[in-house]
Amino acid sequence: MRLLYVFLLILAVRLASVFVVQTYYVPDEYWQSLEVAHKITFGYGYLTWEWVQGIRSYVYPLLIAGLYKLLALLHLDSVQLLVLLPRILQATLTAYSDYRFFVWTGKRKWALFLVLVPWFWFYTGSRTLANTLEASLTTIALSYFPWFGEGTGYLWSAAICCFLRPTAAVIWLPLSLYHLRKSRQNVVELILKRFVLIGLLVASLGVAIDTYWHGRLIVTPYEFLKYNIFNNIGSFYGSHPWYWYFTVGLPTVLGINTLPFIFGVMETVKKSEKFAVSKQLLITIFLTLLVLSAVEHKEFRFVSPLLPLCLYVAADALSKWSYRASSTILWTTALVILVGNIIPAWYLSTVHQKGPIELMPKLREIAQDYRDEREHRANILFLMPCHSTPYYSHIHENVTMRFLTCEPNLDKKEQYKDEADRFFENPVHWINSNIPVHPLTAQPSHLVLFDPLAENISVFLRNYRLLHRIEHAEVTRLEGLQALADEWSQAVGAQSPNLVSLLQHRQSRTGRSILVYQRLKKGEENAFNRGGNEDEPDVHDHPGLEELPPAEENQFN
Repeated sequence: MRLLYVFLLILAVRLASVFVVQTYYVPDEYWQSLEVAHKITFGYGYLTWEWVQGIRSYVYPLLIAGLYKLLALLHLDSVQLLVLLPRILQATLTAYSDYRFFVWTGKRKWALFLVLVPWFWFYTGSRTLANTLEASLTTIALSYFPWFGEGTGYLWSAAICCFLRPTAAVIWLPLSLYHLRKSRQNVVELILKRFVLIGLLVASLGVAIDTYWHGRLIVTPYEFLKYNIFNNIGSFYGSHPWYWYFTVGLPTVLGINTLPFIFGVMETVKKSEKFAVSKQLLITIFLTLLVLSAVEHKEFRFVSPLLPLCLYVAADALSKWSYRASSTILWTTALVILVGNIIPAWYLSTVHQKGPIELMPKLREIAQDYRDEREHRANILFLMPCHSTPYYSHIHENVTMRFLTCEPNLDKKEQYKDEADRFFENPVHWINSNIPVHPLTAQPSHLVLFDPLAENISVFLRNYRLLHRIEHAEVTRLEGLQALADEWSQAVGAQSPNLVSLLQHRQSRTGRSILVYQRLKKGEENAFNRGGNEDEPDVHDHPGLEELPPAEENQFN
């Protein structure tokens, strides 16, 4: 099989994902990359608390900022290209890492098939996430790892990976020890002339870049570990039981590929002498899961760098099994794996949480064209859970925007609640305290919110008319899974998570649709303000804003 054709096939799949995947996954895809790059290049935008505290490295955003700067110099900085080109860049890097996976596995057909079909990799492989970059760099480094000879080329990719995502060291520590143990070179020389030297070069360059852009001497990997691991700040954004990665996290990321992976585990355990590489990979996977499980805050994307390791184990076992399996069994197995990946990939890439992506072109049009009675530009307020949408990178207009913030309790205050929690605890009180009553032109020109909230602030919305309703996601309930969670927890002797409570908390803040409201202009009241009977009381019996004393300060502006 010609390698060029293989690479072009892989590249075609990854580039296709750029255009097929049009849904929202996690905020970091935008707020830790595109938004930072937009502020660097165009001078306006928003930096989250992570950038203020210095726990993020500028290396990845600077790559995107380079694209943005080139587009600006060529006067081609349209929103479409600002959104599209960074994803094409990441998809190309992902394609190269997939190609290296194919080479690493001995150019086996099962390896090519398994690296192309995973739903999670299709879903995230073109997203501008640091975790996607980490997974790609991990795959590239593994392909240069000296499994059957000598070589240290992998250390460059591994070092960059560890600098950008310090938790990647959990993967590379056991693999580095394995390399030192099997190497025929002098261990001391290998450590000093290769490990230490390459590590210092990468770290020095990274520290120099971050020090310049953060404006102070800073070592971002240390800051990352200090806040997320030592101070456990991540738990502010949610926590899971220790066994979550074993029972939910990794099996979900693998999807139906869990079956060939389990088969690979069984084959490796039974015939470890024939699966030397798989054996070492399984040790690495297990140790990594153990360490990550000690951290309270867990997410699916945090185990994405383990995907190439798991796929290698599966491909190794399936390739050897294929020699004794019939063609019918082989094609049936491949078809089951393919269909089992296509279904979640299609649903999550095109249906689930598509609202924020479809919302942004409408907000961009508003930002470009809207003018109020005083010829003021749009003033947009997002009454949603923090970071529910992309931001300036998808609008590319320097208009006033505000969202509900959710900084963690960095100062360790008693009874701390972030702004988003305070808002959803009492939306009407927050509105009365933060948005001026008079004049109407001082209020936000546009509101963006999920549909359940509209009923709770219906009095305030009398000054607005519904402009857009955008389908977002099918909101389902998980009461039926609570019993299953209880059984799992009882089996492992741990406390069961309250899924119903967690879901109710989430459902009260999100919804099936995203609503965009526009403030009424003079003369529009009779057409849009109220339904038939203007004297009809509000169903929630909230006092009208005009009846409340104005806030001392206009905190919106």
